[in-house]
Amino acid sequence: MSFYQKVAEVGTKYIKPHKLFKFGFNWSPMYKRSTGKVTFVSKDLMTIKMKLKISFKNRNYMGSIFGGSLFSSVDPIPMVQLIQILGKEYVVWDKSAEIKFKRPAKEHLYAEFTYTKEEVENIKRQIAENNEFEIEKLTALTNQDKSIIYCEVKKTIYIANKAFFKEKRAKKQA
Repeated sequence: MSFYQKVAEVGTKYIKPHKLFKFGFNWSPMYKRSTGKVTFVSKDLMTIKMKLKISFKNRNYMGSIFGGSLFSSVDPIPMVQLIQILGKEYVVWDKSAEIKFKRPAKEHLYAEFTYTKEEVENIKRQIAENNEFEIEKLTALTNQDKSIIYCEVKKTIYIANKAFFKEKRAKKQA
């Protein structure tokens, strides 16, 4: 169990999960280095919003936001969000990621991460039927009114029944 998993397990005994999620991300050294900031987490964790301010910490040679900051501010959220939504009976891993730059970002950027009840029900149904499943989540980094897309990050996320995953790993190691 990682440090972050231990903090989440103990922390949720004292702090509501959506508040702990926001606080945890914003104080995590890993996420702070991305220069992104989680600004909103819904009580059911189905919607998360973040802001990426342009500053001296993330400006590149050309004066726009460094591509690494664009990616790293988005990267961990969809996977960790889904882990929290689904619970301990599932294994959730990032499988791949792709970033497409649309234009240089010279202003603060915003992103929203959402899962619908239908998506979550479909994931659970697919796992019940097939033991493992992959989804793709697309996140756009935009200006505040969402009229300009600066980049898009597409994540492929692997989800499996925990018992199935452990058995599958054991077979590969044998």
